Amino acid sequence: MEYLFEYGLFLAKALTIVLAIGVVIALIVGAAAKPKSKPGFLEVDDLSKEMKQIKDDFLDNTLDKKALKILNKERKQAAKEEADKEPKGRLYVIDFKGSMDAHEVECLRQEVSAIISLADKEKDQVLVRLESGGGVVHGYGLGASQLQRLKDAGIKLTVAIDKVAASGGYMMACVADEIIAAPFAIVGSIGVIAQIPNFNKVLKKHDIDFEQITAGQYKRTLTLFGENTDAGREKFREEIEQTHVLFKQFVAHHRPTLDMEQVATGEHWFALDAQNKGLVDRIRTSDDELLSLVKDYQTYKVTYKQKKGLAEKVAKNFAITIEHLGLRLWSKSKGLRP
Repeated sequence: MEYLFEYGLFLAKALTIVLAIGVVIALIVGAAAKPKSKPGFLEVDDLSKEMKQIKDDFLDNTLDKKALKILNKERKQAAKEEADKEPKGRLYVIDFKGSMDAHEVECLRQEVSAIISLADKEKDQVLVRLESGGGVVHGYGLGASQLQRLKDAGIKLTVAIDKVAASGGYMMACVADEIIAAPFAIVGSIGVIAQIPNFNKVLKKHDIDFEQITAGQYKRTLTLFGENTDAGREKFREEIEQTHVLFKQFVAHHRPTLDMEQVATGEHWFALDAQNKGLVDRIRTSDDELLSLVKDYQTYKVTYKQKKGLAEKVAKNFAITIEHLGLRLWSKSKGLRP
């Protein structure tokens, strides 16, 4: 009987897992079948207020009663004086963390549009905290164009690199009026790479034919399954080189003092070295820059968020769960504790 009970319990658990997976798949399929029309929304956080609150909270918890009483009087007086002052300029902060396909540019364009619609080019400026190792050329090209819109509108633009702005990331960063970077941030990689596997030998080994019909000599230069030719390879190299030339021209246009022969080799450098080469203007973290600017600017963080449907949320949580489970299993196989 105990065996039957355990067996029944096992079946119940297995059925629960199967049903859960089935629900996730159904939700994903349902979401794919429905037209996607989920407008996002703009979120604005008052960073000036948040940073002041942090400072006040710290003092409130560390000063004695006498000192705190004096401080509160000073606060009231400062508030009155602040009310009588001329309105501060505004600092708009954007966080951009780019992935390989640069899909985050869709939110960036909304953030830029919102800022341009209300910014005072005489008083206001923008700080972009950028992090990206690069990705597809057309995606990061559009990202750079979005930042160019701010400059075209006459708004001062500073890009801060705390970790990495390489390849397409640097393509975006170079548009700025000024680039600042943390000492060991990775900068540069002004180059182009493309790689593609070829399974033609595997298909031939198993007597599988592959047919590909194109119109135009170079409609398809390299292929996954067909037999690549020397002519196709050479044409592909030409296309890569042409993209590299355009990349170099773009960077040179925005930072004309650079020695392109020296920096456009595809190499990357830590910011300390990158500054010597002219890729970075100042060595400084975004935190220090923000602390210095918040004294003179009313500071807001602008974020455009896309709404996600139930299916997307469930699928994301399911993927995270599977990822964590895989990590735990890998850790145990290696004798590591999760």
